[in-house]
Amino acid sequence: MITVSLIPVPLRIAALIQERNRLLEYPLERLAAIIQDIGFRCTSCARCCTRAFNGHVFLLDRDVTSVRKFDPAAIEPAPAPEFCDQNGIFYVSGYALRTRDDESGSCWFLENGKCRIYDRRFAICRIYPYMLHREPDEHGDVDWRQFSGLEQHGEYDAVISDNESLDLARETKEYENAFLTQEIQFLEFIQDYFSRHGLRHVQKVYDDQMRRFNRGDEITVMVYYDGLLEPHRIRN
Repeated sequence: MITVSLIPVPLRIAALIQERNRLLEYPLERLAAIIQDIGFRCTSCARCCTRAFNGHVFLLDRDVTSVRKFDPAAIEPAPAPEFCDQNGIFYVSGYALRTRDDESGSCWFLENGKCRIYDRRFAICRIYPYMLHREPDEHGDVDWRQFSGLEQHGEYDAVISDNESLDLARETKEYENAFLTQEIQFLEFIQDYFSRHGLRHVQKVYDDQMRRFNRGDEITVMVYYDGLLEPHRIRN
């Protein structure tokens, strides 16, 4: 049985399935009403398109398939791999959008403050800053989070129609469901893959390899995509 941070993988899978069930039960109209009440409008400030503001942008498999058709250099293995086997090989659940090496870590597709692929932007970019998942607040209390970066970008109190708010709520739920499903599939795959190949997660090897990576050494990362693992050699 694989364990990470003392939580066995089967328990993590069960927790994600339970979270997905909660998501599916969440009333669409409730999220739509929150969207209308806040009235967020994008002002093209581009703050959300930077690593400094948002960390990394995780891509769904369907987005990876799309971007590979026109700019395969725009993706990279998502940071913070979930597992490392006894041989020092890392495993991560998907790809992230590449960022540039400027001061803020701007998105690969951001040019002069504008998105170069806005008409075909990815799922997370289409719904942001709307979200619908549960996480701890500053007091450790777990509850629903519907907005990211509230009052830190854009403008508020705009008039949003019933139809638009319902469309945004529906698309947000669809994205969150797809994300959770991809994470569940990754954990199920890794559980079977490790069992069949006699592998195990070793935290000490993980920590040692990450120290090597942070010093500039090259590491191997296996990226889960479309039901398979894709190998990458990367360095910091």
